[in-house]
Amino acid sequence: MAVRVSDPPDANQLLRARREFLKFLAASPYVATLGGVGAYLERCAFAESDSPATTELIGNPAEALNVFDFEEPARRRISQAHWAYMASGVDDDGTLHANREGFQHIELRPRRLHDATKVDTRVELLGTVYDSPIFLCPTASHRAFFPEGENAVARAAKARGTLMFLSTETTTAVEDVNKTLGRPVWYQLYSPSTWDACQKIVSRVAAAGCPVLTLTVDNTTGRNSETYLRTRPKDMHQCEACHDGVPGTSPQGHPMYDGIDMTGVARQNTAMDWAYLDRLRKEWKGKSFIKGIDTREDARLSVEHGLDGILVSNHGGRATETLRPTIEALPEVVAEVNGRIPVFVDGGFRRGTDIFKALALGARAVGIGRPYLWGLGAFGQPGVDRVIEILQGELKLVMGNCGTQTVKDITRAYVMSPDLKL
Repeated sequence: MAVRVSDPPDANQLLRARREFLKFLAASPYVATLGGVGAYLERCAFAESDSPATTELIGNPAEALNVFDFEEPARRRISQAHWAYMASGVDDDGTLHANREGFQHIELRPRRLHDATKVDTRVELLGTVYDSPIFLCPTASHRAFFPEGENAVARAAKARGTLMFLSTETTTAVEDVNKTLGRPVWYQLYSPSTWDACQKIVSRVAAAGCPVLTLTVDNTTGRNSETYLRTRPKDMHQCEACHDGVPGTSPQGHPMYDGIDMTGVARQNTAMDWAYLDRLRKEWKGKSFIKGIDTREDARLSVEHGLDGILVSNHGGRATETLRPTIEALPEVVAEVNGRIPVFVDGGFRRGTDIFKALALGARAVGIGRPYLWGLGAFGQPGVDRVIEILQGELKLVMGNCGTQTVKDITRAYVMSPDLKL
């Protein structure tokens, strides 16, 4: 009887198996008694990463070869509760992982014999020139990861000529961040449940000179953060001094709510609809973006309601367990918009090739979130700076190798997919 010898598993199969194992650990009562997955992995010297295993941690940002090199040093320096909050998704974390795996289904079609010495990654976004189409996504509570928080991120963004979005949940006032950055940030709005509170935030942002207001619409009803609840510390009393109760329920420590009576006011408005968006646009005199659009239907409505831009996003896999990566949602949004307004995208971007693929599919700019938080948590400003440097360098490299000298040269002709209709 012949015995069939199976082929050894490839890298993607091993990665999926590792992730399934981590989900199993998260549900294990034994692991919970050790303080959660983070503590268990530390004891076992086992950490989740898409990067090949290394024998030792990097000791400074210059040693990093890719952005994944910052993940484990950051995890060891950031408190368990803060790490669990930042690293987790929702439900089974399937959408979080889908964002990464989506890039594996898109292939590059490089063209040869083009002068790579002339590669220029600069882009113009709403009248301002940036060193690359890579931007820093709005992420909350930077001081939870490093004492200098958003100011450290702003200094790195300034040094690298990078567009920075600032979250409503910032732990540094918008005025201070603008001063550090040397220009106004683009502001991301979580709209509170009362118009008065929303109006006061919008007025303050306008007075600070921010040119763009980006309304987030993909997480208005909250989320089912199972992994966070399983992996955070069991005793949360140590958090009460900063959070005034259960984390995420109080505006304490978030200066954009200063001077606003938030008694009985939810920090996100579950009643928002397109009429509410129209009212907000009348209040705001600058450019208006919307964050969290993933379908052609909502892209069409975004254009019809006069928005100036769309950010395709699933909140880094932290909103609804759609299992649909943003790189897959991007093409239909771009097709529907048909060049009338710019389309940005975020979600799972970790490599220059990932960014190139999104640009080829029509994105005008590509956002990163967790990678720069890893850099921040590991080394502060130098870590964020090095994360941006690595991704800008990788993008320039793939542009040169594929035969594109400018970002505008990157078109759909440079990608294909057996799985998607590209």
